[in-house]
Amino acid sequence: MMEIYEELKPLFNPKSVVVIGASREKGTVGWSIFNDFVSSKKFKGKVYPVNPNAKEILQRKAFPSIKDVKGDVDLAVIAVPAKIVPHVMHDCVDKGVKTAVIVSSGFSEIGHKALEAEIEHIARESHMRVVGPNCLGVFDGHSGVDTLFLPEEKLQRPRPGNIALITQSGAVGSVILDWISSEGYGISKFISYGNGADLTETDFIEYLMEDDQTDVICMYLEGSKNGRRMYHMLKDAVKEKPVLIIKAGSSKEGTHAVSSHTGSLAGSDEIYQAAFKQAGVLRTHDMETMFDYAQALSHQPLSKGDNILVITNGGGFGVLATDEIISRGMHMAQLSEGTKKTIKRYLPTYAGIHNPLDLIGDADSRRYEKVFRAISSDKNVDAVMAITLFQTVSLDPKIVPILRDFNRYCKKPKVVCAAGGKYSQHMMEQIEDTGIPVYNTPAKAADGLYALTNYSKVKRGIF
Repeated sequence: MMEIYEELKPLFNPKSVVVIGASREKGTVGWSIFNDFVSSKKFKGKVYPVNPNAKEILQRKAFPSIKDVKGDVDLAVIAVPAKIVPHVMHDCVDKGVKTAVIVSSGFSEIGHKALEAEIEHIARESHMRVVGPNCLGVFDGHSGVDTLFLPEEKLQRPRPGNIALITQSGAVGSVILDWISSEGYGISKFISYGNGADLTETDFIEYLMEDDQTDVICMYLEGSKNGRRMYHMLKDAVKEKPVLIIKAGSSKEGTHAVSSHTGSLAGSDEIYQAAFKQAGVLRTHDMETMFDYAQALSHQPLSKGDNILVITNGGGFGVLATDEIISRGMHMAQLSEGTKKTIKRYLPTYAGIHNPLDLIGDADSRRYEKVFRAISSDKNVDAVMAITLFQTVSLDPKIVPILRDFNRYCKKPKVVCAAGGKYSQHMMEQIEDTGIPVYNTPAKAADGLYALTNYSKVKRGIF
């Protein structure tokens, strides 16, 4: 396992990078990639442009060949026409380059299989590890490595975090990356591997298993060149970290589209579904659900069971939450008699002590705090959904530090649901800083709890 981890260290945290095909023309792929490194405030390594027709690019000396660059090169980013990629790779091999990202397209995805086979052969013979071709490459939220040729003013880069994303499609990956940036999610590694001539999804799963900066592995998958190897790697991976997958190509027409996109074999969706289930992978069908799952898994402990307590200041939302919880195969917790007795002291006489536990519309932050304390040690409660509707006159911003304390002393998994407009969204942003995932609908909050209970069963071998 550690072999691939050591091999890919120079890819994600290189001391020196060479951009082959760097350009002086703004708006080109070669310019954008080189500019990403030059303008980065996070990347601390050296970066060199290679272009035989330029003496200087972005006020940096340009070199006619990578072999003219002095010193070792950890990572080469190759952005040249497909037909000259093999020649450039041979230069990289002669230079002793450790890793390479080939963003160039024009290989097996358009039928040029022999050309792709040639670069695969070069990689295998030289032991240089290669991402691509036909890909965006990698983005590391911690080291600042950024080979994406999409400008930052159009594609936001997310903050550092503990969620990794592997994607076969650069287009899908770029949209997800842009979206999660706007949602405030943090990323450890983003990997777009395209045709996977050398490194495939299986290699990156193996790497991320060992990556201390990654707690949750997400993946967009169209097909695998070696499904059996991927299955065994997924089985190993879920023992360490949750793996969430969007599998495209589930229809007959989608399967055909996959083969013309990256040259991969989509295969039977039923086979993939069975393999994911046996491996313990959590499959999703859209990016929002995937990251609803990931948000909970990356911030909260696993649930010891699936008995959920809903605490709300709006009865209707408690009913909606109950339906969502039950529809996902979880159960509503039955509070112990001791807990009920304690809670009764804090609620109005007309409030019922049931689940969902309605604190009534006049509930203030103090009422929430007392109830949180009362239920935190109840063994009948495995996880908590706290619904905080800020439209009420009595619920104030003091709920934020109360939630932060609740997250600290209560070891049960918990999520918050806060729905509404501008003010509610402002409060949600503050709640996010408490370490408790916050969602804007009961369905999304239930998804977060489902991920925690589902992966808990996987870890315990009862899925």
